[in-house]
Amino acid sequence: MSIITNIEDLRRLAKKRVPRMFYDYADAGSWTESTYRANHADFAGIKFRQRVAVNLENRCVASTMIGQDVAMPVALAPTGLTGMQHADGEILAAKAAEKFGVPFTLSTMSICSIEDIAANTSKPFWFQLYVMKDRDFINRLIDRAKAARCSALVLTLDLQVLGQRHKDLRNGLSAPPKLTIANLINLATKPRWCLGMLGTKRRTFGNIVGHATSVSDMSSLSSWTSQQFDLGLSWKDVEWIKQRWGGKLIIKGIMDAEDARLCVESGADALIVSNHGGRQLDGAESSIRALPGIVDAVGKQIEVHMDGGIRSGQDVIKALALGAQGVYIGRPFLYGLGAMGEEGVSKCLQIIRNELDLTMAFCGLRDVRQVDKNILLPGTF
Repeated sequence: MSIITNIEDLRRLAKKRVPRMFYDYADAGSWTESTYRANHADFAGIKFRQRVAVNLENRCVASTMIGQDVAMPVALAPTGLTGMQHADGEILAAKAAEKFGVPFTLSTMSICSIEDIAANTSKPFWFQLYVMKDRDFINRLIDRAKAARCSALVLTLDLQVLGQRHKDLRNGLSAPPKLTIANLINLATKPRWCLGMLGTKRRTFGNIVGHATSVSDMSSLSSWTSQQFDLGLSWKDVEWIKQRWGGKLIIKGIMDAEDARLCVESGADALIVSNHGGRQLDGAESSIRALPGIVDAVGKQIEVHMDGGIRSGQDVIKALALGAQGVYIGRPFLYGLGAMGEEGVSKCLQIIRNELDLTMAFCGLRDVRQVDKNILLPGTF
Protein backbone atom coordinates (compact mmCIF):
# COMPACT_ATOMS: atom_id res chain seq x y z
CA MET A 1 0.00 0.00 0.00
CA SER A 2 1.32 3.46 -0.90
CA ILE A 3 1.96 6.11 1.74
CA ILE A 4 -1.21 7.91 2.91
CA THR A 5 -0.53 11.65 2.88
CA ASN A 6 -3.98 13.26 2.67
CA ILE A 7 -7.73 12.61 2.74
CA GLU A 8 -7.84 12.06 -1.02
CA ASP A 9 -5.48 9.07 -0.60
CA LEU A 10 -7.95 7.56 1.88
CA ARG A 11 -10.85 8.23 -0.50
CA ARG A 12 -9.18 6.38 -3.37
CA LEU A 13 -8.39 3.40 -1.16
CA ALA A 14 -11.93 3.30 0.25
CA LYS A 15 -13.35 3.30 -3.28
CA LYS A 16 -11.33 0.15 -4.01
CA ARG A 17 -12.38 -1.65 -0.83
CA VAL A 18 -16.03 -0.68 -0.19
CA PRO A 19 -18.92 -2.11 -2.25
CA ARG A 20 -20.16 0.37 -4.82
CA MET A 21 -23.61 0.93 -3.29
CA PHE A 22 -22.16 1.91 0.08
CA TYR A 23 -19.26 3.93 -1.30
CA ASP A 24 -21.73 5.83 -3.51
CA TYR A 25 -24.07 6.33 -0.55
CA ALA A 26 -21.30 8.18 1.27
CA ASP A 27 -19.69 9.95 -1.66
CA ALA A 28 -22.67 11.44 -3.49
CA GLY A 29 -25.23 14.23 -3.36
CA SER A 30 -28.77 14.74 -4.55
CA TRP A 31 -30.02 15.54 -8.07
CA THR A 32 -27.20 17.17 -10.08
CA GLU A 33 -24.87 17.18 -7.02
CA SER A 34 -24.17 20.92 -7.53
CA THR A 35 -24.39 21.70 -3.80
CA TYR A 36 -22.36 18.61 -2.94
CA ARG A 37 -19.56 19.87 -5.22
CA ALA A 38 -19.86 23.51 -4.09
CA ASN A 39 -19.44 22.52 -0.44
CA HIS A 40 -15.81 21.67 -1.09
CA ALA A 41 -15.06 23.83 -4.12
CA ASP A 42 -15.98 27.07 -2.34
CA PHE A 43 -13.21 26.57 0.21
CA ALA A 44 -10.62 26.88 -2.58
CA GLY A 45 -11.35 30.54 -3.26
CA ILE A 46 -10.63 31.58 0.32
CA LYS A 47 -6.96 32.54 0.61
CA PHE A 48 -4.62 32.87 3.59
CA ARG A 49 -2.34 35.71 4.69
CA GLN A 50 1.08 34.18 5.24
CA ARG A 51 3.09 35.74 8.09
CA VAL A 52 6.80 35.37 8.94
CA ALA A 53 9.26 36.04 11.77
CA VAL A 54 6.66 35.21 14.43
CA ASN A 55 7.35 33.04 17.48
CA LEU A 56 5.75 29.67 16.66
CA GLU A 57 6.85 27.69 19.73
CA ASN A 58 4.40 25.70 21.86
CA ARG A 59 1.52 25.68 19.39
CA CYS A 60 -1.87 24.37 20.54
CA VAL A 61 -4.89 23.22 18.52
CA ALA A 62 -6.95 22.10 21.55
CA SER A 63 -10.24 23.88 22.11
CA THR A 64 -13.79 23.32 23.38
CA MET A 65 -17.13 22.47 21.75
CA ILE A 66 -20.28 23.09 23.83
CA GLY A 67 -18.05 23.31 26.90
CA GLN A 68 -16.35 19.97 26.25
CA ASP A 69 -12.57 19.85 25.91
CA VAL A 70 -11.50 18.61 22.46
CA ALA A 71 -8.05 17.82 21.06
CA MET A 72 -8.99 20.01 18.09
CA PRO A 73 -12.30 21.74 17.25
CA VAL A 74 -13.45 18.86 15.04
CA ALA A 75 -16.14 16.25 15.69
CA LEU A 76 -17.09 13.13 13.74
CA ALA A 77 -20.43 13.88 12.10
CA PRO A 78 -23.45 11.56 12.33
CA THR A 79 -23.49 9.41 9.20
CA GLY A 80 -26.04 6.75 8.37
CA LEU A 81 -25.01 3.22 7.39
CA THR A 82 -21.49 3.72 8.78
CA GLY A 83 -21.38 0.03 9.70
CA MET A 84 -21.73 -0.78 6.00
CA GLN A 85 -18.54 1.04 5.09
CA HIS A 86 -16.70 -1.44 7.30
CA ALA A 87 -17.93 -4.15 9.67
CA ASP A 88 -18.82 -2.64 13.07
CA GLY A 89 -17.94 0.74 11.58
CA GLU A 90 -19.58 2.95 14.21
CA ILE A 91 -17.80 1.12 17.02
CA LEU A 92 -14.43 1.47 15.28
CA ALA A 93 -14.96 5.17 14.52
CA ALA A 94 -16.10 5.89 18.08
CA LYS A 95 -13.02 4.16 19.50
CA ALA A 96 -10.71 6.13 17.20
CA ALA A 97 -12.40 9.41 18.14
CA GLU A 98 -12.17 8.65 21.85
CA LYS A 99 -8.46 7.82 21.63
CA PHE A 100 -7.81 11.00 19.65
CA GLY A 101 -9.88 13.22 21.94
CA VAL A 102 -12.66 14.46 19.64
CA PRO A 103 -16.44 13.87 19.84
CA PHE A 104 -18.11 11.02 17.99
CA THR A 105 -21.76 11.49 16.95
CA LEU A 106 -23.86 8.36 16.41
CA SER A 107 -26.64 8.58 13.81
CA THR A 108 -30.19 7.38 14.45
CA MET A 109 -29.72 5.46 11.17
CA SER A 110 -26.57 3.66 12.31
CA ILE A 111 -25.88 -0.04 11.95
CA CYS A 112 -24.38 -0.40 15.43
CA SER A 113 -26.74 0.62 18.23
CA ILE A 114 -26.44 3.19 21.00
CA GLU A 115 -25.80 0.31 23.37
CA ASP A 116 -23.06 -1.10 21.11
CA ILE A 117 -21.16 2.20 21.25
CA ALA A 118 -21.60 2.57 25.00
CA ALA A 119 -20.28 -0.97 25.57
CA ASN A 120 -17.16 -0.33 23.49
CA THR A 121 -16.18 3.18 24.69
CA SER A 122 -15.44 4.67 28.08
CA LYS A 123 -16.25 8.35 27.51
CA PRO A 124 -19.60 9.97 26.63
CA PHE A 125 -20.42 10.30 22.94
CA TRP A 126 -23.06 12.40 21.16
CA PHE A 127 -26.28 11.06 19.66
CA GLN A 128 -28.06 12.42 16.56
CA LEU A 129 -31.85 12.29 16.51
CA TYR A 130 -34.33 12.26 13.63
CA VAL A 131 -37.87 13.12 14.69
CA MET A 132 -40.35 10.39 13.79
CA LYS A 133 -44.14 10.45 14.03
CA ASP A 134 -43.96 7.62 16.57
CA ARG A 135 -43.33 9.76 19.64
CA ASP A 136 -43.23 6.70 21.91
CA PHE A 137 -40.27 5.44 19.90
CA ILE A 138 -38.60 8.88 20.14
CA ASN A 139 -39.15 8.90 23.91
CA ARG A 140 -37.51 5.49 24.21
CA LEU A 141 -34.66 6.54 21.93
CA ILE A 142 -33.96 9.60 24.09
CA ASP A 143 -34.09 7.43 27.21
CA ARG A 144 -31.60 5.00 25.63
CA ALA A 145 -29.26 7.90 24.84
CA LYS A 146 -29.53 9.08 28.44
CA ALA A 147 -28.83 5.56 29.74
CA ALA A 148 -25.73 5.42 27.53
CA ARG A 149 -24.53 8.71 29.12
CA CYS A 150 -24.54 10.61 25.82
CA SER A 151 -23.34 14.14 26.58
CA ALA A 152 -25.16 15.93 23.73
CA LEU A 153 -28.16 15.41 21.51
CA VAL A 154 -27.79 16.52 17.89
CA LEU A 155 -31.25 17.20 16.47
CA THR A 156 -31.37 17.12 12.65
CA LEU A 157 -34.11 19.32 11.16
CA ASP A 158 -33.47 19.08 7.42
CA LEU A 159 -34.74 15.56 6.71
CA GLN A 160 -38.52 15.83 6.89
CA VAL A 161 -38.45 14.71 3.27
CA LEU A 162 -35.65 12.78 1.58
CA GLY A 163 -33.60 14.36 -1.20
CA GLN A 164 -33.52 12.29 -4.37
CA ARG A 165 -30.12 10.63 -4.59
CA HIS A 166 -29.81 9.15 -8.04
CA LYS A 167 -26.89 6.83 -7.30
CA ASP A 168 -28.75 5.20 -4.40
CA LEU A 169 -31.74 4.57 -6.66
CA ARG A 170 -29.57 3.05 -9.39
CA ASN A 171 -27.67 0.87 -6.93
CA GLY A 172 -30.80 -0.42 -5.16
CA LEU A 173 -29.28 0.62 -1.84
CA SER A 174 -30.21 -1.51 1.16
CA ALA A 175 -28.66 -2.88 4.34
CA PRO A 176 -27.78 -5.70 3.96
CA PRO A 177 -27.26 -5.26 0.19
CA LYS A 178 -29.79 -6.62 -2.29
CA LEU A 179 -28.25 -9.62 -4.01
CA THR A 180 -28.79 -8.53 -7.60
CA ILE A 181 -26.42 -9.86 -10.24
CA ALA A 182 -24.67 -6.47 -10.50
CA ASN A 183 -24.23 -6.24 -6.73
CA LEU A 184 -23.02 -9.84 -6.44
CA ILE A 185 -20.39 -9.19 -9.11
CA ASN A 186 -19.28 -6.04 -7.28
CA LEU A 187 -19.19 -7.80 -3.89
CA ALA A 188 -16.98 -10.50 -5.39
CA THR A 189 -14.31 -7.82 -5.94
CA LYS A 190 -14.41 -6.78 -2.24
CA PRO A 191 -13.28 -9.92 -0.34
CA ARG A 192 -11.87 -7.91 2.57
CA TRP A 193 -15.25 -6.24 3.14
CA CYS A 194 -17.17 -9.49 2.77
CA LEU A 195 -15.01 -11.31 5.32
CA GLY A 196 -15.56 -8.50 7.78
CA MET A 197 -19.31 -8.64 7.35
CA LEU A 198 -19.34 -12.41 7.77
CA GLY A 199 -17.61 -11.89 11.12
CA THR A 200 -20.20 -9.53 12.61
CA LYS A 201 -23.86 -9.84 13.57
CA ARG A 202 -24.44 -6.11 13.02
CA ARG A 203 -25.92 -5.79 9.53
CA THR A 204 -29.16 -3.87 10.09
CA PHE A 205 -30.27 -0.61 11.74
CA GLY A 206 -29.44 -1.31 15.36
CA ASN A 207 -31.29 1.66 16.84
CA ILE A 208 -34.57 0.79 15.13
CA VAL A 209 -35.02 -2.92 14.38
CA GLY A 210 -36.40 -4.58 17.50
CA HIS A 211 -37.07 -1.23 19.16
CA ALA A 212 -39.71 0.43 16.99
CA THR A 213 -43.20 -1.07 17.10
CA SER A 214 -43.79 -3.64 14.32
CA VAL A 215 -40.22 -3.35 13.00
CA SER A 216 -38.54 -6.72 13.39
CA ASP A 217 -36.52 -7.03 10.18
CA MET A 218 -35.30 -5.11 7.13
CA SER A 219 -38.48 -5.60 5.09
CA SER A 220 -40.70 -4.08 7.78
CA LEU A 221 -38.12 -1.32 8.41
CA SER A 222 -38.39 0.03 4.87
CA SER A 223 -42.14 0.62 5.02
CA TRP A 224 -41.90 2.00 8.58
CA THR A 225 -39.20 4.54 7.65
CA SER A 226 -41.07 5.82 4.60
CA GLN A 227 -44.08 6.61 6.80
CA GLN A 228 -42.28 7.91 9.88
CA PHE A 229 -40.42 11.11 8.96
CA ASP A 230 -42.57 13.87 10.45
CA LEU A 231 -43.76 16.38 7.85
CA GLY A 232 -45.40 18.41 10.62
CA LEU A 233 -42.15 19.01 12.53
CA SER A 234 -42.10 22.49 14.12
CA TRP A 235 -40.15 24.63 16.57
CA LYS A 236 -42.61 23.55 19.27
CA ASP A 237 -41.31 20.01 18.76
CA VAL A 238 -37.76 21.32 19.17
CA GLU A 239 -38.70 22.88 22.50
CA TRP A 240 -40.39 19.63 23.59
CA ILE A 241 -37.29 17.61 22.68
CA LYS A 242 -35.02 20.01 24.55
CA GLN A 243 -37.16 19.67 27.67
CA ARG A 244 -37.45 15.90 27.29
CA TRP A 245 -33.70 15.52 26.78
CA GLY A 246 -32.64 17.92 29.53
CA GLY A 247 -29.01 18.13 28.40
CA LYS A 248 -26.91 19.88 25.77
CA LEU A 249 -28.84 20.30 22.51
CA ILE A 250 -27.26 20.97 19.10
CA ILE A 251 -29.52 21.74 16.12
CA LYS A 252 -28.26 20.54 12.74
CA GLY A 253 -29.35 21.67 9.28
CA ILE A 254 -29.37 25.46 9.56
CA MET A 255 -28.73 27.41 6.34
CA ASP A 256 -30.76 30.57 6.94
CA ALA A 257 -30.21 33.51 9.32
CA GLU A 258 -33.86 33.55 10.44
CA ASP A 259 -33.73 29.85 11.27
CA ALA A 260 -30.54 30.55 13.22
CA ARG A 261 -32.36 33.16 15.30
CA LEU A 262 -35.14 30.64 15.94
CA CYS A 263 -32.46 28.22 17.21
CA VAL A 264 -31.46 30.85 19.75
CA GLU A 265 -35.09 31.31 20.82
CA SER A 266 -35.51 27.54 21.18
CA GLY A 267 -32.81 27.46 23.85
CA ALA A 268 -30.41 25.23 21.91
CA ASP A 269 -26.78 25.26 22.99
CA ALA A 270 -25.33 25.19 19.45
CA LEU A 271 -26.37 25.06 15.82
CA ILE A 272 -24.70 23.43 12.85
CA VAL A 273 -24.60 25.30 9.54
CA SER A 274 -25.22 22.34 7.27
CA ASN A 275 -26.94 21.40 4.00
CA HIS A 276 -26.71 17.69 4.82
CA GLY A 277 -23.56 17.28 2.75
CA GLY A 278 -25.40 18.35 -0.41
CA ARG A 279 -27.70 15.34 -0.04
CA GLN A 280 -30.98 17.21 0.42
CA LEU A 281 -31.73 20.50 -1.43
CA ASP A 282 -29.58 20.54 -4.55
CA GLY A 283 -29.03 24.17 -5.52
CA ALA A 284 -28.64 25.40 -1.94
CA GLU A 285 -25.50 27.42 -1.30
CA SER A 286 -22.46 25.81 0.24
CA SER A 287 -22.15 25.65 4.02
CA ILE A 288 -18.97 27.75 4.05
CA ARG A 289 -20.72 30.53 2.09
CA ALA A 290 -23.74 30.46 4.43
CA LEU A 291 -21.59 30.48 7.57
CA PRO A 292 -20.62 34.21 7.87
CA GLY A 293 -24.20 35.46 7.52
CA ILE A 294 -25.42 33.09 10.21
CA VAL A 295 -22.58 34.07 12.54
CA ASP A 296 -23.48 37.74 12.00
CA ALA A 297 -27.16 37.02 12.70
CA VAL A 298 -26.69 35.32 16.07
CA GLY A 299 -23.44 36.84 17.36
CA LYS A 300 -22.40 35.15 20.59
CA GLN A 301 -25.93 34.14 21.60
CA ILE A 302 -25.34 30.53 20.51
CA GLU A 303 -22.33 28.44 19.56
CA VAL A 304 -22.06 28.11 15.78
CA HIS A 305 -20.62 24.96 14.20
CA MET A 306 -20.53 23.89 10.55
CA ASP A 307 -20.14 20.88 8.31
CA GLY A 308 -19.97 20.21 4.59
CA GLY A 309 -17.04 19.95 2.21
CA ILE A 310 -14.20 19.77 4.72
CA ARG A 311 -11.38 17.66 3.31
CA SER A 312 -8.34 19.07 5.13
CA GLY A 313 -7.06 20.92 8.15
CA GLN A 314 -6.86 24.00 5.93
CA ASP A 315 -10.62 23.80 5.38
CA VAL A 316 -11.08 23.54 9.15
CA ILE A 317 -9.09 26.70 9.84
CA LYS A 318 -10.96 28.61 7.11
CA ALA A 319 -14.26 27.72 8.78
CA LEU A 320 -12.91 28.80 12.17
CA ALA A 321 -11.69 32.08 10.65
CA LEU A 322 -15.21 32.76 9.36
CA GLY A 323 -16.73 32.33 12.80
CA ALA A 324 -17.34 28.62 13.41
CA GLN A 325 -16.39 27.42 16.88
CA GLY A 326 -16.19 23.83 15.72
CA VAL A 327 -16.64 21.72 12.58
CA TYR A 328 -17.78 18.20 11.73
CA ILE A 329 -16.25 15.76 9.29
CA GLY A 330 -18.35 13.03 7.69
CA ARG A 331 -16.95 11.78 4.40
CA PRO A 332 -13.27 12.12 5.43
CA PHE A 333 -13.63 9.72 8.35
CA LEU A 334 -15.82 7.40 6.26
CA TYR A 335 -13.04 7.24 3.66
CA GLY A 336 -10.60 6.34 6.42
CA LEU A 337 -12.96 3.74 7.82
CA GLY A 338 -13.64 2.13 4.46
CA ALA A 339 -9.96 2.14 3.60
CA MET A 340 -8.40 0.89 6.83
CA GLY A 341 -10.99 0.46 9.59
CA GLU A 342 -10.22 2.06 12.95
CA GLU A 343 -6.65 2.75 11.85
CA GLY A 344 -7.99 4.70 8.87
CA VAL A 345 -10.19 6.91 11.05
CA SER A 346 -7.21 7.65 13.28
CA LYS A 347 -5.13 8.43 10.20
CA CYS A 348 -7.83 10.82 8.95
CA LEU A 349 -7.80 12.70 12.26
CA GLN A 350 -4.00 12.83 12.34
CA ILE A 351 -3.88 14.25 8.80
CA ILE A 352 -6.40 16.97 9.61
CA ARG A 353 -4.70 17.87 12.88
CA ASN A 354 -1.28 18.16 11.22
CA GLU A 355 -2.64 20.30 8.38
CA LEU A 356 -4.50 22.51 10.85
CA ASP A 357 -1.40 22.98 13.00
CA LEU A 358 0.96 23.77 10.10
CA THR A 359 -1.46 26.19 8.45
CA MET A 360 -2.01 27.99 11.73
CA ALA A 361 1.77 28.36 12.06
CA PHE A 362 2.18 29.73 8.53
CA CYS A 363 -0.48 32.31 9.38
CA GLY A 364 1.55 33.41 12.40
CA LEU A 365 -0.56 31.95 15.21
CA ARG A 366 0.23 29.59 18.08
CA ASP A 367 -3.27 28.92 19.48
CA VAL A 368 -6.26 27.77 17.44
CA ARG A 369 -8.52 29.88 19.66
CA GLN A 370 -6.86 32.99 18.22
CA VAL A 371 -8.01 32.20 14.68
CA ASP A 372 -10.20 34.91 13.12
CA LYS A 373 -10.71 36.69 9.79
CA ASN A 374 -7.32 38.37 10.08
CA ILE A 375 -5.63 35.20 8.82
CA LEU A 376 -7.57 35.42 5.54
CA LEU A 377 -6.80 37.57 2.53
CA PRO A 378 -9.49 40.30 2.25
CA GLY A 379 -11.71 39.96 -0.78
CA THR A 380 -11.45 36.17 -0.94
CA PHE A 381 -14.31 35.43 1.46
